[in-house]
Amino acid sequence: MTDLLLSNEGTIRLAIFLGILIAMAIWEVAAPRRRIEIPRVIRWTNNLGVVIVDTILVRLTFPIVAVGLALMAQDKGWGLFNIIEAPTWLAIIVSIVVLDFAIYLQHVLFHAVPALWRLHRMHHADQAIDVTTGLRFHPIEIVLSMVIKLAVVAALGPPAVAVLIFEVLLNATAMFNHSNIRLPQGVDRVLRLFVVTPDMHRVHHSIDPKETDSNFGFNLPWWDRLLGTYIAQPAKGHDDMTIGFEQFRRVREQWLDKMLTQPFRGPASGPDPRDQKETDNA
Repeated sequence: MTDLLLSNEGTIRLAIFLGILIAMAIWEVAAPRRRIEIPRVIRWTNNLGVVIVDTILVRLTFPIVAVGLALMAQDKGWGLFNIIEAPTWLAIIVSIVVLDFAIYLQHVLFHAVPALWRLHRMHHADQAIDVTTGLRFHPIEIVLSMVIKLAVVAALGPPAVAVLIFEVLLNATAMFNHSNIRLPQGVDRVLRLFVVTPDMHRVHHSIDPKETDSNFGFNLPWWDRLLGTYIAQPAKGHDDMTIGFEQFRRVREQWLDKMLTQPFRGPASGPDPRDQKETDNA
């Protein structure tokens, strides 16, 4: 069974990706959480354009990706779980949790270091938040993220199936928790004990810096609570909070060419007076 999963990694990941994307898009139309002013055709074509650029760059940059490295580590005896003896089920669970914690720490790092924030803020510059926002990351950030992920895999030596499960979960939950969907409060309250929900993660996309630097988790919600970065609800409420980033408020900034150049324009943080003036005149 494991061999079958690993041999069909690409097909499995693509099928789940498309399934979640379509399901969340339908849900957003049927029960939206917030009104989105920018036409979907603009945001979707450009956000998905970033995905295409990211995918091409990763394929050109890395001869081997995370699942392949896990298989190589197993053959070479690299990493913790290839040195110690542990039940496979335990190695899978621990590996998924450790990889998730590594992504949480990486996310905090990309907010804390100005040069990295320049890259990551493209994700935050989306003026609305929906399923495609969960796919919108600058190509250089994707490359650096892959480097970090490969380093963790090499050090941990996780079972390859654990890496595949983690990759699928991370991609699926990123689309889910960025989705513009309405969940009953009781359902959200229970779900966020086990997974990051859309209402929980939406706080992270607030224009308020305090809220931006909170709720860093993508999959497991525990790290924010344990490490003091959890905010339950936005101060202005979900309907009145402002989404996005101060420097890039024009609709033109949602186009692919502008998104790709955002890390190289304006100050690393805070509003650019020139951008604000152009926003006022737009």
